[in-house]
Amino acid sequence: MEEIKKEIDESKQGQTTMLDSNTEGARKVYIESYGCQMNFSDSEIVASILTKDGFNTTKNLEEADLVLVNTCSIREKAEQTVRNRLKSFQHAKKKKPEMMIGVLGCMAERLKSKFLEEEKLVDIVVGPDAYRDLPNLVQQVDEGKKAVNVILSKEETYADISPVRLLSNGVSAFISITRGCDNMCTFCVVPFTRGRERSRNPESILEEAKDLFNRGYKEVTLLGQNVDSYLWYGKEGLKKNFDTLSDEEKAESMNFAQLMEQVALISPLLRVRFSTSHPKDITDEFLHTMAKYDNICKYIHLPFQSGNSRVLEVMNRGYTREWYMERIDKIKEIMPDCSISADIIAGFCSETEEEHKETLSLMDYVRYDFSYMFKYSERPNTQAQRKLDDDVSEEDKSRRLSEIVALQRDHSFEINKNYVGSVYEVLVEKNSKRSDDELAGRTSQNTVVVFPRKDYKVGDYVKVHVHDCTGGTLLGTAVE
Repeated sequence: MEEIKKEIDESKQGQTTMLDSNTEGARKVYIESYGCQMNFSDSEIVASILTKDGFNTTKNLEEADLVLVNTCSIREKAEQTVRNRLKSFQHAKKKKPEMMIGVLGCMAERLKSKFLEEEKLVDIVVGPDAYRDLPNLVQQVDEGKKAVNVILSKEETYADISPVRLLSNGVSAFISITRGCDNMCTFCVVPFTRGRERSRNPESILEEAKDLFNRGYKEVTLLGQNVDSYLWYGKEGLKKNFDTLSDEEKAESMNFAQLMEQVALISPLLRVRFSTSHPKDITDEFLHTMAKYDNICKYIHLPFQSGNSRVLEVMNRGYTREWYMERIDKIKEIMPDCSISADIIAGFCSETEEEHKETLSLMDYVRYDFSYMFKYSERPNTQAQRKLDDDVSEEDKSRRLSEIVALQRDHSFEINKNYVGSVYEVLVEKNSKRSDDELAGRTSQNTVVVFPRKDYKVGDYVKVHVHDCTGGTLLGTAVE
């Protein structure tokens, strides 16, 4: 199915990022990003830091003076892809020995010694909280040294840096609102690679969103490992649970529902999205805020990972199957037109066949628009790797994943068929891959719509009548 294949392919592949302009004589940086939206957002921060230090970016590897790979550790296959890519860069470096190669992001801290000393694949290793140090690290390599900074921070949010919008369509942009994660899911490396959770000053978030809208952007996506736990209290953004604050403290704080409302109020012409939500933290207050504003898109990515409460406990997810179903019921009660997607892991440690069937039955209960689906791969240094046995066979993992994918394929196609015959407002993002005579954009529900161009252009809001669909795309015609 197109949507499923798209999501899986994007997790495997990097994307070259570049600026629109190119300055003659400047040193050039080539950046590839892998993994989640947060990594792509971080690459924009890196580009901003380096351009202020005299670099410009290029899409041509061979002309680069500095090659950076922003890495992902969430799955084993993603790590192997990055490793293979780094090895391929050695061919370019043989032709241009002065070329520097660096690793950014989640793989940096864990594999720094292997990259620098054992395999000699890179010259620079930089963790997610050390991007400000890149100019200094580049200078160290210029002086003939290897350069490393993987120190994690409890304060760094890059709030004062205006990201360079890489490969931008001029329509949609990411805004990071939190960094790190305090949810110690046993399968996940993020708390170890990105550090403790901290929220960004709301004033800087709103300023960035206003600036984007004034520059012609029509959509922003607020990013965090867990956006629902966003909380800014006092001048320093003291990390406290909102429910524990006094009435006076609450009056001086801002939670995610309040932040989202402030972004939505910038303009009704600015669409607002967010990712990712956590089932244990998504509140009724936030859902009512979503429902209140037409420009807050009616789409929630709500990972459930497993449909069985025992497995969820082993995963340390902080909720049960019943809790998750209650949250789904509340979403559908408050916003019947809201679409929902999920993350699903097949074959987690000790998962039985009956527990796998509970995942399938939860999918039937929710009927997700689409999902990110993967079989479990043990990640080094996680609690699962240290304390649990990866005891589900690869054969069973693969079969269970195939069953999950097949069921999601059916659900996605059935949901898309329900869109046929209705009119939706679409924000045009690009030309269709099939033809320059067609445009493509998304509905509020995050579903892709393709329709004939006529006189419309990228950035327009267009009313489209949907007359047909595939498993991942709606087909329509613009209406006045």
